[in-house]
Formats: sequence, structure tokens, C-alpha cells
Amino acid sequence: MLRAFSRQMAHGKRSTLSLLSSLPTAPRLSTMAIELVPLPLPASADPSKFQNFGREVRGVDAGNLTEEDLKQIEDALYKYDALLFRNADVTPEQQYRITKHFDPTSENYGHGNNKTGETKKSILHPDLKTIPSVPQVQLIGNGTVYDHWGLAEAKLKHPSHTSFHKTVVSDEDAEKGVTRFYRWHIDAALYDLNPPKVTTLYGVKVPEGPAQVCRYDDGTGDELTLPLGTTAFVSGRTMFDILPTEYKSLAVRAKVKYAPHPYVWMAPAKAMSTGLGIESDGLELPLDELPAWEEGKIKVLPVLWKNPVTGGLHFQVHPCGAKELIVSPLPEGASREGALYPDGAHITDLKEVRDILYKMQRPAIAPSLVYPHDWRPKDLVLFHNRGVLHTVVGAFKAETIRAFHQCNLAASAEPVGPSEEDIKQWA
Repeated sequence: MLRAFSRQMAHGKRSTLSLLSSLPTAPRLSTMAIELVPLPLPASADPSKFQNFGREVRGVDAGNLTEEDLKQIEDALYKYDALLFRNADVTPEQQYRITKHFDPTSENYGHGNNKTGETKKSILHPDLKTIPSVPQVQLIGNGTVYDHWGLAEAKLKHPSHTSFHKTVVSDEDAEKGVTRFYRWHIDAALYDLNPPKVTTLYGVKVPEGPAQVCRYDDGTGDELTLPLGTTAFVSGRTMFDILPTEYKSLAVRAKVKYAPHPYVWMAPAKAMSTGLGIESDGLELPLDELPAWEEGKIKVLPVLWKNPVTGGLHFQVHPCGAKELIVSPLPEGASREGALYPDGAHITDLKEVRDILYKMQRPAIAPSLVYPHDWRPKDLVLFHNRGVLHTVVGAFKAETIRAFHQCNLAASAEPVGPSEEDIKQWA
């Protein structure tokens, strides 16, 4: 028994708690041990806006969760949008199992298994390497990693604003640790495949270093001190909640039509300094130069996505991939005073589409509303991909090693938009 115990520990297949619980004399771990603790917020955050955002999960082994554990975690994730497990020992197979629990019939990685490397023109191509034994799990990070879960050698490149933004911080400022948000987004192919419900991120190798200063560089003077290589999150629920009345009415009536193969379409273009969308310089790839596409596979999704547990509405738009806005008219009996597009609209001018979305989304990335996660080795973070926007931040030297496992699964159904009652309430 002890020899078997040692062998399994050496191969990392099961945790100490799991093995002890399998011994005849050991009691079964109680699922009642789950404890949810608020995440520590940076001094920059407004605590009143994070009362229902983010929890650390304690009392369970993330690598060996029971079905009852997973049910409680699922409920908690939809309530709090982001969950953290510290010091978790999680294999790619276990990470896939956790992710799949939220959508049991889903099978494929959010962009298609082994698909990210096939489209060389996609802006995602340099960022992802597939774990061979579990193609739903991607290796992301920086530097060269050897002998990693079936990958003999993986050259990773941390995405940086310097390759994607129209303007960049000066070399002098970069040396001082000044950086920017890279790209605010939802994990989703936005063509053919449905947006994943949940993304899981696991910190295998987390480099240490001084904090960096993220500048918005949009004339507001906004900036934010962040941990090196943070993943920053903002709540889609807060994004909707803080909108003025006329924009709440617009959001509840609007749908976004995304470009076909949006990550290829946007690749020649450059992003805004906040990472919240693309500059309208006409650089997008013409539709007839994209890989083959079908009109029926283009995604037309509501601006607001309904939370399956709380019933709340989350503003969930990937601003970089948006191409058109379709606005329904005001419902019968609604006040037209101050209403935007009261008779509905189909907005196809790309700059106008982007300007409207930016006005609605920019307030929610204010420094006081950003949660920047301070990664530690073996952190496992689950986030509600249909409830938050996120971005990587910062830059690493070429020799700095950073290795993370990412998993999300193209969902079995599209997000649910506002109900008739929601439209009556907010329009």
C-alpha cells in the first residue's frame, strides 16, 4: 500500500488527500468543507463594486473534486464570476474535467481542437500551443519550455501591446516598467463555435518581478499599478449596471454581428491604447481574402448575456471582433424621451459601431473597477467567460519563462439574451 502510495505521488496522478481518502480506515472527505473567501483587492479597487465578484475556494482538493463539489463550485462561479484555488495540483486531464463539468456535452477547445495553429494569419497563432494528450488544453506563456506534457519543445510568446496597438509606450518608459492592457476580450471563436461558458487558467511557472504601471494613454490620465504579467478582469454585470439609462435601453435591445473569422479579419489592424477595441483605419482584411466562410456560421449575439444562476445581465461584447450592430425598436409603451435609436437600427458603419461600443464599455475598465490577479505558482483560476472581460498585461524579456495551462470549451448552445421582462424593465 505504501509503495503504491509513493509511486502515485511521484507521478502526480493523485493528491495526498485523495489517496488518504481511498484507504479503508480513512473517512471520506466531506463536501461541506468548501469555504468561499473574498479575494484580496488592490488599493486601487472600489470595494463597493466587488461585493459579488471573486472568491477563493478553500477546503477541497482542486485535482480531485467530487460531483457534489463541482455542483457547489458551479453555483459559486456564476454568483461570483471568478474562483481561485491556491496551491492546486492539477493535471491537464483534471483541468479538462473541471472545465467540462460546466457544459458536459461540449468537447472542443473554444477555437476548435488543434485549430489555432492552422490559420497562420490569425492574431492568436503565436500565443497557443496544444497539449497533445488533451487537445482541449493549451500551453500559453513566454520563453522556451522543454519536455512539457508531451511537448518536446515549445517556444512561447507572451502577447504584448507593442505588436498589437497603433501606438506603444516609449522604450525608455518600458524600461521603467510602463505597459498597457493588451486586448480586452471574451474567450470565443466568434465564428461557427459558441462562446465557452467557463475558462480555467492554471499557473505552472509564474515568474517573479517588480510591479508594472499600466497606462491607458487615452487622454484621461488613468493608470494602474499591476503585478507583473497579471490577468486583469472586469465584470460584465458592473459594465451594464453603471450605464446611464439611455445606454441601458440601447444595450438591452441590441445585438452584435461579428466578422467572419474575426481574428484573421482584424489581424492587419491595430488596437486602441486601452486595448478596448480596434482603431478604425480601414486596415481589416477584406472579406473576400479571408479563409472560406459561410453566412450561416457568422455569430450574431446579444449585447447582454443572462446569468443562469442570478438572472442578472452581463455586458458581453468582444469589441475587436464586432462588425455591425442590430438594434430592436423600443417596446410598445416605452418612453421615447432621450432614447437612442427608438425605432431600431442596423448600424453597418464600422467606426460608428466601435464608437458606440466604446462609449458603453470604457467606463467599466476604469482603474477602480479592475481586478488584477496576482499570480502565484499552482494558482488555478476559474472565470465565468460569459460574465467577465479579461486581458493579459505587461511584457517579459525573451528569456523569462512563464507557463500556464488554459482550457475552455466551445459551448453546446449560444448565450441567452435578455427576456421580454428584461426588455420592458430596461428599455
